[in-house]
Amino acid sequence: MQTISFFNLSLTLIPLIFVWYFYKKWTKESSEIIYSTFRMLIQLIAIGYLLLFIFETKNIFLGLFIVFFMMSISTWISLRVTKDKSIQHYKQIFIAIATSGIIHLILIIGFVLELESFYEPRFVIPIAGMIFANTMNALSLAIERFEKERTRISYEKAREVAFKACMIPQINSLLAVGLVALPGMMTGQILSGVDPLIAVRYQIMIMTMVLSSAGISTIVYFLLKGKENE
Repeated sequence: MQTISFFNLSLTLIPLIFVWYFYKKWTKESSEIIYSTFRMLIQLIAIGYLLLFIFETKNIFLGLFIVFFMMSISTWISLRVTKDKSIQHYKQIFIAIATSGIIHLILIIGFVLELESFYEPRFVIPIAGMIFANTMNALSLAIERFEKERTRISYEKAREVAFKACMIPQINSLLAVGLVALPGMMTGQILSGVDPLIAVRYQIMIMTMVLSSAGISTIVYFLLKGKENE
């Protein structure tokens, strides 16, 4: 696979600078894009070295800690969009993310991939990351939209609007895949030399996981939230 030099990699910052300029000009927020980009660089470099260690050790307790850490951080990030930052609300979001994540991890690792060992970090960690990132984004959209709609309409109607809104990116991805874009996982496999038909099977697994994990996490969240309205 072609290695990208650091100089060539830095060229991707050129259009980002253009976006930052207009983001600063139109939103009066000058630091958000710079901070998020710098944080992304540090986090990815750090995780690269960490993954080397994780893949070599194959310690299941370390793997469980990482999965729990992913759930905790994704919950914390989802919480930032809501006005209710209570411990109770954190628990509701955490349960929603954890329930969906664990269901899909067990299904994919134990039954779809049928790995020789249930804990194979080279598969478990990346797949867990995709699941929790996806549920985090879906829940963030659902919560933010729900709280806005709840101020003017009933709980059931606000839930309906929020559920539809949070599923739009996932449904659009299913409709566009293969016609508008080749998704990241499939593209990465093809670039690394994997047979496109094999890459397609993995991508189907990911696309169905993306839709259902987003849906289940949102359903669990609103089931927990609904108890407050009873």
